[in-house]
Formats: sequence, structure tokens, C-alpha cells
Amino acid sequence: QVQLVESGGGLVQAGGSLRLSCAASGLTFSWYAMAWFRQAPGKEREFVAVIGWSGGDISYADSVKGRFTISRDNAKNTLYLQTNGLKPEDTAVYFCAARPRFSSRNYYLGQAYDYWGQGTQVTVSS
Repeated sequence: QVQLVESGGGLVQAGGSLRLSCAASGLTFSWYAMAWFRQAPGKEREFVAVIGWSGGDISYADSVKGRFTISRDNAKNTLYLQTNGLKPEDTAVYFCAARPRFSSRNYYLGQAYDYWGQGTQVTVSS
């Protein structure tokens, strides 16, 4: 049974930082590209960042570029998202997701991903 479990969310003031983690089990972690998505209240889920199975092929949404850093540790089956310079508009539930590493599906689309975590709430106060 595949499980993706996010942690590290919380309440932070604007300009602050959080490090989100996603612990994976039940799958061969290195066979999957991994991504972060987020969904704010009343809004559609949106792509945040993606990282290839080996740690390369990294892409970010324009809204987080230069502030967020995605990384992974295949030995620990864990995905990370370092979020710096947080803004109130970053407030959302953040989800990690797994996509087969040789998939041709567009990485910025949620439908490209086979497995999802339950999410962790990030709230940024102004």
C-alpha cells in the first residue's frame, strides 16, 4: 500500500520559512518523479515544483521561483520543499505527489500523478 505523508506545515509570519517533508512508503521511491502542489481555499489545485527521480529535472511555478527549493533523499524515501520568503498568498494546503519516472504526461498537471498525500496546511499571516 502506497503512502505519502506530508509534514512540516504550520502558521508563520510573512517573510518566514518552513520546510515541508513528504515521507513515502510502499513504492520504490527512486522510480518516481515527485512534485508539490497546493490548493488555497476556493481555488483550483496548482503546481508548485517537480523533481526528477535522480534529483535533476527540477522546475518551479513562476510564483515560487527563487523562494522555494525542492529536493529529495532517495536513501530516506523523502521529498522536501524549503519555503523561504513566504507571502500570505502562499497560504494553502500543500500536497506531495508521485509520477512514474518515465511518464510522458505533463508534470504540471495533477492528472499526471498516480499517488497523493493527504496534505499539510501552510498559513502565512501578514
